[in-house]
Order: sequence, then structure tokens, then C-alpha cells
Amino acid sequence: MRALIAVLLASTALPAFADTIAATSRITAVTVYPDGAKLTREVSFTAPTDGAHELLVTDLPADSQSGLLQLAPGDGIRLGAFNLRADRLPPREDPLTPDQTAAKAEVERLETAEIAAVLALEGVQARVDAAEAQVKFLSSFSGGLPDGATADTIRSMAAMIGTETLAAREAALAARVNLFPAQKALEDAQEALAKARAAYDALPSADTNYTALSVALDATSAGEHTVTITQYVGEASWRPFYDLNLTREGDDALAINRSVLVTQYTGEDWSGVDLTLSSSRPTEQAAPSTLWPELRTIAPEVDEDELAMKSMADGAMMEAEPVVVAEAAPVTAGAALEGDTVVYIYPDPVTVASGVEDLRLALDSLAFSPVVKAVAVPRADRTAFVMASFTNAGTEPLLPGEAMLFREGVLVGTTYLDVIAPGAETDIGFGAIETLRIKREMPVRAGGETGVFTTSNRLTESAVITVENTGDKAWVVRLLDQVPYTEQEDLEVEVTATPEPTETDVDGQRGILAWEFDLAAGAKETITMEHSLSWPEGMELR
Repeated sequence: MRALIAVLLASTALPAFADTIAATSRITAVTVYPDGAKLTREVSFTAPTDGAHELLVTDLPADSQSGLLQLAPGDGIRLGAFNLRADRLPPREDPLTPDQTAAKAEVERLETAEIAAVLALEGVQARVDAAEAQVKFLSSFSGGLPDGATADTIRSMAAMIGTETLAAREAALAARVNLFPAQKALEDAQEALAKARAAYDALPSADTNYTALSVALDATSAGEHTVTITQYVGEASWRPFYDLNLTREGDDALAINRSVLVTQYTGEDWSGVDLTLSSSRPTEQAAPSTLWPELRTIAPEVDEDELAMKSMADGAMMEAEPVVVAEAAPVTAGAALEGDTVVYIYPDPVTVASGVEDLRLALDSLAFSPVVKAVAVPRADRTAFVMASFTNAGTEPLLPGEAMLFREGVLVGTTYLDVIAPGAETDIGFGAIETLRIKREMPVRAGGETGVFTTSNRLTESAVITVENTGDKAWVVRLLDQVPYTEQEDLEVEVTATPEPTETDVDGQRGILAWEFDLAAGAKETITMEHSLSWPEGMELR
């Protein structure tokens, strides 16, 4: 038995005896899904020798999962087993991003400049203090005259004191000239240092809560090598956002400026990464649901009182007899190809900080030639609204998302766009037209009734619709109104309108009428309509 164990130990590679190579990773590319993201990390390291080693990548987020990691070796590397380690990790310095490293160097340079400015100011102040001390000493001199002093001796001493006092005062003044520039230089150095520190603090930082990835590998040669890590994470998302601008100067035109809002809360900043946005939803259902046969049976009818008594009896037996519940068969999700998905590749490197909501990135602009009309529903509205109809002539769908609506560059509202498939037509409203005034009145009959006349088996309703263009632009106007309809032969509906509707049963909706006409600036259009319902005596209208 001992011989067998010895053979096994001799023939098995033991990672414990391999060199451990500590390294960090750099996120180079990110694919963001509507829910989640795929991170591509590149790990560069130096193998001291060929043969077996343990690679310890020390900067993966703390909530990383082994099942959501994929490893790809570079040339000259063969990978073995890997696992995540959250304890017994080697000490490491706080990781800095390249931007933080540069900002930290600038802070250190300005700290040195501040010290130099402080020393320069202190030197100037020392010269001022020395000169003023000399002046003070000379001014306060009260020593007695030497023995045998003559008038010439006294004059010489007085001249010496005056000369030295003047020289000291001039030195103090000369030093004071340099005092203000030195103070200003110090203030400038301190201000620049404060700004540099603020800029450093504002930079996105690397994650300090981490786990380590331990990888067994075999290198064919010593030297530089790379390993690529693909990691799938949650807490990230993107969604489309649109600016729609409708212009009517010259030919009608609709510009759709597409952008995206990217958010991530992974706890790790993405600095200078290649960003791809995919409409694929890998976290959602990947296969169709399963239907199970529905067994129906019949049984003799049971009297309600008898059924109640049976229920009470069953309840009393629940503690004595366990109830067997049939479990539904589980729904399994099979592997599914990504299929036809919309993918946007952002052209420039992007930095997305963790915890910063909605980084907005511009994509492109699409141009359409819309059909613009003024649409009004006189029963409910007192003005018309601009409606632009256009067809998505592109090869990709416009994904659902929020949209800001502009007319001639002026914000008129917001909306939410549903998905617009290639070749599909859609209508979008662009706000009210205050210069189109709508009235829907019910005329007074000779007998004093207003608009609605009812007898025991007949109801008549009439209305007059007036549209007036008080502006200086012509419009294609589309009015929508309704009359009742019936599916009963005994209930008769008669409708008259002047002019006659351009369209009836609009969009397959029975009783919906439409009038469409050109309305010049300053013009007015009037529509009269009436409908009557009649039914046999003894019946009532509902």
C-alpha cells in the first residue's frame, strides 16, 4: 500500500510545489446586455522558468463565481484547474488605475513645489526680520560716549549710526519687495495642490474588495505570457435613448439621434475599455415553455349540502392521512444560440465608473422622410396635434426606449418608443398645434332640444364640427369621430354626414369615421353629421 502511495505521489503534479506568480488583470473589453455584462480581462505575467506554476490573479471582484469564468491561454501556456480564493491571500498594495497613477504623480510634484514655495517665503521673511532687527538695535542705541571723545569722534559715531540705520532700512525694504511675490507663489502652489488632490479623489478607483483566482498552468518557456479571462457579471445594463427632431422648413424631415444609457454597479470601474452593446438577453428564458396534458374527468353531480359535509369530513381526516401533492414536471431551459441580435460597437474607449447612474453615449443619427398631418379628435380635444408617420427603411429594428420629442428644435414632449421592426410603419405625436382651433357643437333644434332627440323607440344625435386655421401655415388635417354601430337586425342605425367621411371603420374599428383635407392658412372647414337609432316598441336601448 505504501509503495502504491509513493508511486502516485511521484506521478502526480502537486501545485503546492509549483512557483506562485502573483499578477493583476486589466479589463480590456466589455459587452453589456440589457441585464448583465461580459468582461474580458487580460492578465500579463512573467514565468521565471518553464514548467508548472500557479498563477494567482489578485483583483477579481469579491462576488465572482467560478461557473461564470472562462479562461483562454496565450501562446506557450497550457492551463489546468482553477478556483477562486477568498482567504489566505497575499498582501498587496492598493491598486491604482493608470489615471490614478498619473494624478498621484502630479500631486506629489505639487507637494514638492509647495515645500519649495514655503522655504522661499521663509527665506524672504528671514531677511526682512534681520533688517528690521538691525534697525531696531541702532535706533535704541544709548551707549555712553567714550573717554576723551571729541566733537569729531561724536560726529563720526553719529554718522556711522545713521549710515547703518539707513542701510538696514533699505535692506528691509528690498526684502519686503520680494515678500509679496513669495506669498503669492505659495498661495498658487497650495491652490494647484488642492485642485490636483481633488482631481485625484474624483477619479474612479480600483476595487479594494476582491477575491483571487488561482490557476494551475504549464509554461513551455520562461518569459512574458498572457491569459485571457472572460467573466459574466450582473448589476450592469444599458437601454436605448432617442432624441427625435421634426422639421417642416422645406421638405418634412425627421432626425432620430440614437444614444444609449449605460449603468453598472459591479463594484469595479471599467477604465478605457472597448465597449459593445448587445440586445441579447442571456439571463432570460432561452427555450419555449412546456405544455403538459390537461386531464379532464366527469363525475356524478353532488348536492351542495352533501358536498359541504364531505369537505368537513375530509378536513377532519387531514391529520390522520397525509395528502399527496402531484408535482408539476420542471421546465428546463436548453442551450440556445444567440440568434439575430442587435449589436452596437462603440468606436472609442469608454470609462464607466461603478455606481454612477446612466452614462450617456451617442451612437448615430438616422434620417427619415415622414408624412406629417394635423390630427384631431373633436369629441375630446380642442386643438389638433402634429402626427408624423414614417417607415423604418433600415435593416435593423429600432429598439424600445425613452424618447425626447422636438419640433423645429423646441422640446414639445416625451414618449416611449416600442420596437420598430425593419419595414414597419409607426406614428409619433409631436405636440399640439395651437393655431388649429377645433369646435364640436350640438345645434339647437326648433323644439328647443340640443343635439340629442329621444322618443320611446328612436334616438337622434347631431353635431357640427368646425376647424379653423388661424396660423400662417397650411396643414393636412385628419379628423376622427365616432357613431354607434349594432349587430342586431332590429336595431337600425342611420348615419349622414356632409361632407362624407374619407374613411369609415378606421383601423378595423367599427363606427370610427375619418375626414382628411387640406386646410390653408386662415381657412375654415365645417362638417355636419347626424345619426339615428330606431328599435321596435317594447324594447329599450342599451
